[in-house]
Amino acid sequence: MSDTTTEDSTQNGPVLAADGTPLRRSLARALRRQKLRALMLIAPLLIFIMVTFILPVADMLYRSVENGIVSETLPRTVVALADWDASGDTPPDEAVFAALAADMQIAAEEKTHTKLGSRLNYENPGMSSLFRKSGRQVRRWDLETDAPFMEKFLDIDEDWSDIDVWRTIQTYSPSTTSGYYLAAVDMQLGADGPEMRPENERIYLKLFGRTLMMSLAITLSCIALGYPVAWLLANLPMRTSNLLMILVLLPFWTSLLVRTSAWKILLQQQGVINDILVWIGLVSDDARLVMINNQLGTIIAMTHILLPFMILPMYSVMQSINPSYLRAAKSLGATDWTAFWRVYFPQTVPGIGAGSILVFILAIGYYITPALVGGTTGTFISNRIAFHISTSLNWGLAAALGGILLAVVLVFYWAYDKFVGIDNVKLG
Repeated sequence: MSDTTTEDSTQNGPVLAADGTPLRRSLARALRRQKLRALMLIAPLLIFIMVTFILPVADMLYRSVENGIVSETLPRTVVALADWDASGDTPPDEAVFAALAADMQIAAEEKTHTKLGSRLNYENPGMSSLFRKSGRQVRRWDLETDAPFMEKFLDIDEDWSDIDVWRTIQTYSPSTTSGYYLAAVDMQLGADGPEMRPENERIYLKLFGRTLMMSLAITLSCIALGYPVAWLLANLPMRTSNLLMILVLLPFWTSLLVRTSAWKILLQQQGVINDILVWIGLVSDDARLVMINNQLGTIIAMTHILLPFMILPMYSVMQSINPSYLRAAKSLGATDWTAFWRVYFPQTVPGIGAGSILVFILAIGYYITPALVGGTTGTFISNRIAFHISTSLNWGLAAALGGILLAVVLVFYWAYDKFVGIDNVKLG
């Protein structure tokens, strides 16, 4: 009986590899080595994506809420202002002004008061000059003998008695803020919380709506123009198809700036298109069409620029469709239109989906073409982002606008995946 038990335990024991280790452990070790080699192969790509995409996006999102400059430049003033009632109509007391004098003197020595003024000037115009002027004077004060400081600040500028100035300092004293995102949707931080900006200062919601509508219009126009071209590419003889493909790809060989400048010449009222319309009698010479510096000009120019991104995905899908499907439908009695609509078109939807995603996402972020041909009514929200980055240097607001734009794109992507299915998208 004992010999049988020993024999059974030996047979049911762990299976060993050639080197004597359990087979399961040996297989797990080999699998880890295989995964490590695969990771090492794709590591350069992961690092590239991390450096060029993920880190910049993370930095943008951080800048959209970062606001440490107030508490870092005026630490004593922020603490002193904590007990001040911002909803009242009286300015802070002498203790707050004394704290401001101490902070401002250090900031003036380090030349950081001008940066703080520029930051607060985004929220309350005029504070940049107020801080610059005060910094020059406070730098020469003796903090032990020149008190009281309230009168001395008021002698520099009466705006130091303005409740809105102190309310702005107190509101934006935390190290993080939602002010940039509120400004990006035409709101502001008031004494009682978020509130809408005055009617004449609301521009961003209008720009967001215009960007979405025009990007959608560009996408639809690319579908309408690109579908017949893609069908011709997929069904013409190879020699003719290759020649047509060269014409489709030709815009890629020309600078974007050159193509956009060419459209400025073509679309202006004394341009080529209007001259042709007048010559053939469609419009009179004194009623030439206005096709530049407006939304129409932006849609026309960007449709031309983005059209290849719609044609190529549709062509690659159409090329894979078996022509026998249409012949079978016609042999069963279907008309040309029925065979196209019920047999051919559904098979091209994945190509349309891929092209639409490409064109829409590219269109929503364009800013060079709208800036050149859009005028004041055909610009996108991306033009405003570029303005804040390069001109006004309000990087926080630019980051907030970019964050909202990224969120909008992700929402559209999610909606497309929800109702159409991203798995149905094909590039070929």
